[in-house]
Amino acid sequence: MALSQIALCSRALIKLGAQPIASFAEGTVESQVAAALFPSVRDGLISAHPWSFASAQTTLPRLARDPVADHRFAYQLPPDFLRALSVGQGARGRGTAYRIVESALHTDSDGVVLSYIFRPDESAFPPFFDAALIAALAAEFCLPVTESTSRAELLYRLSENEFRRARLIDAQQETPQSLDDFSLVEVRR
Repeated sequence: MALSQIALCSRALIKLGAQPIASFAEGTVESQVAAALFPSVRDGLISAHPWSFASAQTTLPRLARDPVADHRFAYQLPPDFLRALSVGQGARGRGTAYRIVESALHTDSDGVVLSYIFRPDESAFPPFFDAALIAALAAEFCLPVTESTSRAELLYRLSENEFRRARLIDAQQETPQSLDDFSLVEVRR
């Protein structure tokens, strides 16, 4: 079941023993805290791991202005970009040296493929990520809503456990990476 921003925040508030919200504009302490903290907590959690549901690849358009130094070309990052994973060219999504500078990707390669983390709509979040996000939101909402540091510490520990669990589940959704060109492996063959 896909959860909205409001539903995610409401479930986090319920974990605190606070009242759920129906809107970010209610004017309650809970709605103000949720409206202020939700975007940064969501983006921080999405950026913290290369989630399969938030990973994408795209070719980047080259910018008219070239970098001042260090690299030859600059490319426009996608509007939903949160974090770069790798850069490649042609049919490879990795292996090219790059640097992110002033919201642009700088590299010496003419034509690049960016593998990156993007901000998906909340309806695309899988249940394991919903659980991790709700736990993280509850931990972040705790001090402003309840003023209980001991409860906040407990919720941060629970949040870390949910994050680890979600990462483990997500990691099981792809073929494990093999070691390429590693001399010790080659000797054993």
